[in-house]
Amino acid sequence: MALMADLLLQFAQMALVLLLAPLLTGFVRTLKAQMLRRQGPPLLQPYRDLLKLIRKEVVMAENASWLYRVVPYVVFATTFVAASLVPTFATRLVFSHIADLIVIVALLGTARFALALAGLDIGTSFGGIGSSREMMIASLAEPAMLMIVFTLSLLAGSTQLSSVAVFLEGPDVGLRVSLAMALVAMVMVAIAENARIPIDNPATHLELTMVHEAMILEYSGRHLAVIELAASLKLLLYMSLIACMFVPWGMAMRTHDAVALALGAGSYVLKLAMGGFLLALFETGTAKMRVFRIPDFLGAALMLGLLAALLLFVSRGPA
Repeated sequence: MALMADLLLQFAQMALVLLLAPLLTGFVRTLKAQMLRRQGPPLLQPYRDLLKLIRKEVVMAENASWLYRVVPYVVFATTFVAASLVPTFATRLVFSHIADLIVIVALLGTARFALALAGLDIGTSFGGIGSSREMMIASLAEPAMLMIVFTLSLLAGSTQLSSVAVFLEGPDVGLRVSLAMALVAMVMVAIAENARIPIDNPATHLELTMVHEAMILEYSGRHLAVIELAASLKLLLYMSLIACMFVPWGMAMRTHDAVALALGAGSYVLKLAMGGFLLALFETGTAKMRVFRIPDFLGAALMLGLLAALLLFVSRGPA
């Protein structure tokens, strides 16, 4: 019975992540529209868009290979698995032993690589531009992410997310400059990985600036629906990572306490709402930067991650 209860909790987290991802995207869009004094789309518009795309016929390019057809499902599967592994409202779930930061970075890298291959597969100029820009961003975003992982592993003694959350919620952490640097670097990487302003504008299709949209420009129907859902899952994944690693308060540490689980779910939804509000506020007050300035932006994130790891390493006492 205990194993069944633990499995149900794990599946509940997976369902919660899948259901909340489009809602978070709609929440950010609605807030941005209201901040700009516009009516904007309804809160549930992403769900309607997904249903509409699923019902539409798929139109494929004549020279599209089997890879182009498989990539949307690979991207969705890897992103969904990575998002499901991140602890949301509780720690020590059934799959927590494989919820490792390095595994999540590898899953996201797999999705990125597959999508870049799809952008190159049919040979359009937009797809090639988007894929090359995506790889340029990844060449700096992944090292910065790994430096953040290294910083947290030095502090918590593990790269397992549940262990990191439990340690950071404890009384032995205190105020650390290295954690603040790692948090800023993590936010910068999350903005770049999700193609948000100032790196990219997800609401436009300008060929001179777009990154993510250029790679999926030829997709339609259910394939496009799967990719759009994966993009929403990726945004939720990074917000869940930031909440788990830097704001773990409120998470249930005992999986058999109904009150703690309810409080954990409520705190998780509140963290997502706060993260969505801050993202909308930041994007409303920030302009899109030029493409050749992106390496400077991500280079700053890499340096912050490196400085955080070095500061934490040199400040540790003798073993």
